[in-house]
Amino acid sequence: MNNANSNVSKWSVSSRIFHWISAALLLVTWLMILLYENLDSNVFIGYHKAFGVSLLFWMIARVINRIFTKAPPPLAMPKWQMLVSQLSHFALYAILIAMPMVGLLMAVYGGRPVDIFGTFQIPVFVTPDRSLARFYNNLHTEIIWPMIIGFTVLHIAAALYHQFVKKDNLIARMK
Repeated sequence: MNNANSNVSKWSVSSRIFHWISAALLLVTWLMILLYENLDSNVFIGYHKAFGVSLLFWMIARVINRIFTKAPPPLAMPKWQMLVSQLSHFALYAILIAMPMVGLLMAVYGGRPVDIFGTFQIPVFVTPDRSLARFYNNLHTEIIWPMIIGFTVLHIAAALYHQFVKKDNLIARMK
């Protein structure tokens, strides 16, 4: 690695914290639904919902942070790569906000409040409607979830491409 790449401009500390905690919340939320689907315990669906709502609030705070925090200068790359990078980051933000919002709507239209780690509940704030609950369930599981997988894989693959193929030390910006 040459000397110019070892002095890469990093994202702000707050941006790095938001990035890694977002990733952790997504991973834990996924783990909770995986445990719920494979073990005989309803406790995990409650945790799935609580972590999902936590991710929603975290992502809203992350967007606010992003608005007020300056990004480091971009690395040199072709314009098409920069455009793909910007669009995929926008898509990740959007789906990481949409997923828990849709999950929350699925629960409340199903007539179920969402308990947040036993500290408070988000009450049913709509008239329950099973067809809307099914619609939001399908959106949550059949459309947004595969999008999260796809864009997350794209994001990780691009970071690894920069790290190991281009060797431009991109990952150091988020450490």
